[in-house]
Amino acid sequence: MHKNPITSQGLNQLKDELHKLKTEERPAVIRAIAEARSYGDLSENAEYHAARERQSFIEGRILELEDIISSAEVVHPASLSGDHIKFGATVSLIDEETDKKVTYQIVGMHEADIKQGKISISSPLAKSLIGKKKGDSVSVSAPAGDRFYEILSVDFI
Repeated sequence: MHKNPITSQGLNQLKDELHKLKTEERPAVIRAIAEARSYGDLSENAEYHAARERQSFIEGRILELEDIISSAEVVHPASLSGDHIKFGATVSLIDEETDKKVTYQIVGMHEADIKQGKISISSPLAKSLIGKKKGDSVSVSAPAGDRFYEILSVDFI
């Protein structure tokens, strides 16, 4: 079985979501389906169809989360070191064209969240950063054209 790297924080978030789906969302939708059935004719019952659709989504997400969790391999960034970028690294960059500074942590694909500064190891930016070190320049293909970054720092926190 192929293992997917993930941080312990990312794994905990997935486990929390799975727990909530199983203990709160699933029972709630079952109650909603039972209530909607009591309204009579199911063929024209919008509440019933909406509840069944929600149930389908919940069951699908539960299966997806169980699969992700079973194939997860926890990597603790704080236990890593070195000057080359790898999974778990927190990298500060400067855009060579705009001088805008950004900081990203390279995480597993199921925990990526650009708003929190977490990019997936499978993203084009992360792929171009892996193996590089402080002071290196990287080019990243983007829809608006190539972007060029200089690596300011590499930390494992």
